[in-house]
Amino acid sequence: MHVTLTTWLITIAVIIGLFVFDFFAHVRKPHAPTLRESGFWSAVFIAIAILFGVVVFLVWGPTYGGEYFAGYVTEKALSVDNLFVFVILMATFAVPREFQQKVLTIGIVLALVMRGIFIAVGAAAINAYSWVFYLFGFFLIYTAVKLIRDHGNETESVSENKMVVLARKFLPVHDEYDGDKLVTRINGKKMVTPMLLALVAIGFTDILFALDSIPAIYGLTEEPYLVFTANAFALMGLRQLFFLIGGLLERLVFLSYGLSVILAFIGVKLVLHALHENTLSWINGGEHVAVPEISTGLSLMVIVGVLVITTVASLIKTRNDDKDQDGKTGEKNLSR
Repeated sequence: MHVTLTTWLITIAVIIGLFVFDFFAHVRKPHAPTLRESGFWSAVFIAIAILFGVVVFLVWGPTYGGEYFAGYVTEKALSVDNLFVFVILMATFAVPREFQQKVLTIGIVLALVMRGIFIAVGAAAINAYSWVFYLFGFFLIYTAVKLIRDHGNETESVSENKMVVLARKFLPVHDEYDGDKLVTRINGKKMVTPMLLALVAIGFTDILFALDSIPAIYGLTEEPYLVFTANAFALMGLRQLFFLIGGLLERLVFLSYGLSVILAFIGVKLVLHALHENTLSWINGGEHVAVPEISTGLSLMVIVGVLVITTVASLIKTRNDDKDQDGKTGEKNLSR
């Protein structure tokens, strides 16, 4: 896939322009977005991502178009899982609802910058050392196991956020908000507000999320341009999605399990690819290993299929739980 420097610059300029527009049109003036507003703009950003995928399909062919869509769907699914932690962070720092948009937007921009760095480092490592795919593959399999093991313990990871602990240790922190200001002045002394701590927590958390998402998407495409754009468009609209499905997140009880399956699947795909491209002397004498490779089409089918199954199963489970709870409540009322 040949991507010119001009194409890169135009793409980055468009992405920055979309973020700037989003900030000045919706975030600059503090307000709690309505479901209608969140739903409309979430659909707009998803449509833009799909339109870009169509452009990739037409310009560079169906192979790269398929890789982009597989990467985008995976990154979007991982982003939805990240929203669980964002909800906890907002509650932990008691961020007023009208200021949550600003925290999320700045945090997402910081995340995209950090992911850009990780993508560049990952691309350089892959070009220099083919055995990096082994590391990525086994790391994703480990992450999949850890995701299942740690399911439901998100609050613990938030409370132990090391960056927040360091910030409280070295910065004068005021306990109350001063509008949406990051720094305030109390009795002539400058102090940081909880808004800044929330930003630090979300930014640091996004860095940790990138450690999972970047290897995952490199398991679907080796093209840095597709990796970057899939990440950018997946993060774009995440703020709107936060307000749109915030109340539904607790109903996606099986999402973490579905994502663990997806990460494990991509991890196996990476290991198979590493064996196929093997150059390590202590594996098959440094020769390529004749193993089957998983196609992009199959990867996309598995990813979408797992997400559909886990979503439907989650909604059925929570609906049945609600019925059982209503039944028990009714029995208690009758007994009284």
